[in-house]
Amino acid sequence: MAESDWDTVTVLRKKGPTAAQAKSKQAITGAQRRGEDIETTKKCKFTWSAGQNKQHLVSKNTAKLDRETEELHHDRIPLEVGKVIQKGRQDKGLTQKDLATKVNEKPQVIADYECGKAIPNNQIMGKIERVLGLKLRGKDIGEPLEAKPKKK
Repeated sequence: MAESDWDTVTVLRKKGPTAAQAKSKQAITGAQRRGEDIETTKKCKFTWSAGQNKQHLVSKNTAKLDRETEELHHDRIPLEVGKVIQKGRQDKGLTQKDLATKVNEKPQVIADYECGKAIPNNQIMGKIERVLGLKLRGKDIGEPLEAKPKKK
C-alpha cells in the first residue's frame, strides 16, 4: 500500500450555455440550424403573481368584467347622473380634485362618475350627494337634497 494506482486524467470541455444565453434568439436559431430538439412552453401569467399584494389578484368581479358580453355586464352610471354631478360641482366652484378630496376618493373616481364609466357604488354616491346637495339616485335626479333633521 505504499503506492496507489491513481492515473491522472485531464478532461477538457467547454462549459454549456447559461440559462440566459440558452434562451436568447441567437441560441435558439443556432440550435434549429443544427437540428436539435427545442422545447418551448408558455408560462401562465397567474403563476407569477404568487406572493404579491392581494389588491392585484383576480377576483370574481374582475373575471366577470373580463368576460363581459352583451348579455352579461355590470351596470354603469347613467350619463344623466354624470352631467348632474358635473353641473353641481361647477355650480359650487369645485374642481374634480376638490370634490374627490371632500368625498375622500381619488380624482379619477370622480372623472369616471362624470363620464359614465363608473360602476355605481352607493357609499360614494351618498358622499357626492351630501357634498353637492343634489339627489343622484331615485326618481328625482338633480333635485336639491332635503336636509333630514338630526335625531337627538
